[in-house]
Amino acid sequence: MPAYRKILALESSCDDTAVAIVEDGRRVLASVITSQTELHAQFGGVVPEAAAREHIESVNVALQAALDQAGCALEDMDAFAATLGPGLIGSLLVGANTGKTLSLITGKPFLGVNHLYAHVASNYLESDLAPPFLCLLVSGGHTQLIVVESYETMRIVGSTLDDAVGEAYDKVARLMALPYPGGPVLDRLAASGNPKAFALPKATVDGPYDFSFSGLKTASARAFEKARTLLGPDAESAQVEALQRDMAASFQHTVVETLFEKTVRCAQAHNLSTITIAGGVSANRGLRQRFERFVQENPAFRLYVPQMAFCTDNAAMVAASAYVNPITDDIRQEVFSRSLTRP
Repeated sequence: MPAYRKILALESSCDDTAVAIVEDGRRVLASVITSQTELHAQFGGVVPEAAAREHIESVNVALQAALDQAGCALEDMDAFAATLGPGLIGSLLVGANTGKTLSLITGKPFLGVNHLYAHVASNYLESDLAPPFLCLLVSGGHTQLIVVESYETMRIVGSTLDDAVGEAYDKVARLMALPYPGGPVLDRLAASGNPKAFALPKATVDGPYDFSFSGLKTASARAFEKARTLLGPDAESAQVEALQRDMAASFQHTVVETLFEKTVRCAQAHNLSTITIAGGVSANRGLRQRFERFVQENPAFRLYVPQMAFCTDNAAMVAASAYVNPITDDIRQEVFSRSLTRP
């Protein structure tokens, strides 16, 4: 393991400005996240230029808040880290330039981090997880099955061929006239809906561990539109809400079963008894409950999911990633980014 015991990390790849301080890659001393959800909700999605401006406004405030929370000074850090990609270019520059500036001021190393690996590393926080294991990475931009062979070596063995699962959630929610971000809303509605109300299709794709959600998204939209039309223009709000709950439950059931079945099959094929879930969609309660039920019924398997605070974009996972696999310049970061793609 590297000598960087105490790392201050920044995450600004999309629409959350985050700063964290983590010790030994596991113990979170501080974690501050400034959300831009309210700003982007009025547009129904993230506006890159607006996100970058908000990061500039928030980063110094979040930095000071993290230092105060941890009771530390910049000089106490052994290294600084930031997400270098993938993400929105303007947003990434804010965190990366801040981290590099802090590195220059203090004379401490700067460590670049790949955003996807950081999500995988979120399961190291406050846990005893160690490779090898299989990670189901599910977020607004990615859906991947990753075999983590060691702290430094990962292989993508399955991925989405079109929409990421989080993207599909947001699109279906928008088609149902639900607020942004749609994923948490659908998850909440699904808890009180009928998962068998709508018969929705599971995509058939060539790769045994690949995914496709664009057809499910279209089928859900058409089924909801047809059912809403049958209710008529004078339908009571309670009827519309019941329809939304049933569609949310049916959609979520189909998504969760698809993810679950391929993940377990992949774990068995690769002789991996430890399964982790990472990414923003790992906060989905329906998904977590499905895997939790499986490991209860199959004690040979172990399941790790991040604490709710570390599911969505955060800087603590960036620090954990920097600790176990530090990348000290942009050229090596580019090589590492390519290593996360299929050969």
